[in-house]
Amino acid sequence: MTRLVNSDKLQPFEKGESLWVGAWHRLKQNKMAIFSAIFILILTSLCFFLPLFIPLDYKGIQSEKYFTAPGKEFLMGSDHLGRDQFARILYGGRISLLVGMAATLVSLTIGISYGAVSGYFGGIVDRIMMRIVDVLYALPFTMFVILLMVLFGDNILLMFAAIGAVEWLTMARIVRSQVISLKKQEFIESCRSLGLRAPRIIFRHMVPNILGPVIVYTTLTIPAVMILESFLSFLGLGVQPPMTSWGTLIKDGADRTTVAWWMLVFPGLFFALTLFCFNFLGDGLRDALDPKTTRKG
Repeated sequence: MTRLVNSDKLQPFEKGESLWVGAWHRLKQNKMAIFSAIFILILTSLCFFLPLFIPLDYKGIQSEKYFTAPGKEFLMGSDHLGRDQFARILYGGRISLLVGMAATLVSLTIGISYGAVSGYFGGIVDRIMMRIVDVLYALPFTMFVILLMVLFGDNILLMFAAIGAVEWLTMARIVRSQVISLKKQEFIESCRSLGLRAPRIIFRHMVPNILGPVIVYTTLTIPAVMILESFLSFLGLGVQPPMTSWGTLIKDGADRTTVAWWMLVFPGLFFALTLFCFNFLGDGLRDALDPKTTRKG
C-alpha cells in the first residue's frame, strides 16, 4: 500500500543559479567593492568627457595667475604657468587610465595565449615555455622599459606596448595552472573525441571557462601598470609635455611643494584613491568568483 506524503511537509526546491549570477549576488554584498566600482566609473567618465567642456590652453601662459591657491577661480589651484590644476588632473587621468587599460590589454593578450598553449600541450613544451618565463622573471624589467623609451623616443604607443610586454608573466602562470586543471574535464575529452583542433579547444572552450581569475587579475594589473607609468613619468621618461599624466603632475608638484602644496596633494590624492579602488574591486571580484565561497542561507 502506497503511503501518501503530506504536501505541506514538502520542502521547496532551491532555485539554482549560474556562476556569474551567484558572483554578482556575492559582489553586491561587498559594499567597498561596489563603492570602488562606482568611483572608478565616475572618475573615468570625468576624465574622458569633462575635458571636452573644460579646454586646457597649453600655449596660453597666465603669469599673473601662477601659483593661485585653491578657491573660487581655481577649484584645485593653478600651476606654475597659471593653468587650472583641476583641468590638468582630468587630462592627466585620461592618459594614466589609457596607459593602464591599453598596456593591460597587451599583457592579457600575450599572457592568456602563452599560458593556455603551455598548459594545454604540457610535457616538454610546457617545461621549455615555463623556463623561458622563469628567465624573464629574473630580468630587471623596469630597466628594460627605460631602455626602450630611451632608444625609441617619446612615443606613447611604444609605452603601451613596452609596459604591456613586461606585465604578462604572472598572467601566463595563472592561465597555465587553470588550463592544466581544466583539460582533465569531461567536456574537453569530448572535444578531443570529436576531432576538434587544439586552437579551437583552447580559445573556444578553455579560455571562456577561466575568465573568472583573468578578470580578477586584470583589476590588479591596471594599478600596477599605472604605477609603472607614473614612475617613468616621474623620471622624465614617460609622457612628455605638452601632454601630461598623473605621474608628471606628481613630479611637478614634488618640485614645487614648498610654494604650492596643492600641486602635489591633489594629483597624489586622485592617484592614490584610484589605486585603492582598483585593489578593493579586485579583492571583491576574487571573493565573488571563488567557487569555494559558501552561500549564506
